[in-house]
Amino acid sequence: MKRTLEQALGLFDPSTVLGATLLGLVLVIGGVVLSAIIRRMLKEMIIHDHSQRIDLIALSFLSRLLILSLWLVLATLYAHLVPALNRLGNALLAGVGLASVVIGFAAQTTLGNLVSGISLVLYKPFRKGDRLSVLAPTADQCETGVVEDISLGFTSLKTDDGRLIIVANGTMAQQTMIKLPPVPAAAGPVKPSQAKK
Repeated sequence: MKRTLEQALGLFDPSTVLGATLLGLVLVIGGVVLSAIIRRMLKEMIIHDHSQRIDLIALSFLSRLLILSLWLVLATLYAHLVPALNRLGNALLAGVGLASVVIGFAAQTTLGNLVSGISLVLYKPFRKGDRLSVLAPTADQCETGVVEDISLGFTSLKTDDGRLIIVANGTMAQQTMIKLPPVPAAAGPVKPSQAKK
C-alpha cells in the first residue's frame, strides 16, 4: 500500500515532464473549481440578501478581482514548484528590474483602470441602475445612460435607445458626471372608470 502511494506521488514529481504536466493540470482543475466556488458563494450572498444592502456592482467587481488573484497565485505556485521554471526564474533575475519597468510603462493604463475601478467600487459615486450623464465623443459631447456594470477595466452604461457606452474606469474616475433622476415609468393604459371622472 505504501509503495503504491509512493508510485502515485512519483507521477507528480515536478522535475519530470510528466510530473510537471500533471501538476499543471491539477492546478488548472483546482483553479476552475475554486473560481466556480467563488462565483457560487457570491451568487448565494445575493440570493439570501433580502434587505438588498449588498451592492451588486461591488460583488461583481470583487468576484472578478478574487478570481484574477487566484489565477495569479496558482501561476506563481506552479512556477515555484517546477524546478525548470524555478531555475529559469533565477537566470532571469538580473533582467527582472528592467522588465518590470518596461511592463509597468506598457501596462500603465491597464493598471490605472484597475486601481480606478477599485476606487469606484469603494467610494461608490454611483451604483448599478443609476442614470449618469458623461462626456462622450458625440455631437452633443455628452451621453446619458444607466449603469449596467463595472468590470476590472471598464464601466458600461446603457442608453435609452439601447446603445452600450463603455468607458475606461480611469476616465470615469477623473471626469465630472451628472447623476440624473430615474426615468419615470410609463403610465399604464387608462381604465374606463378613470376616463369618465
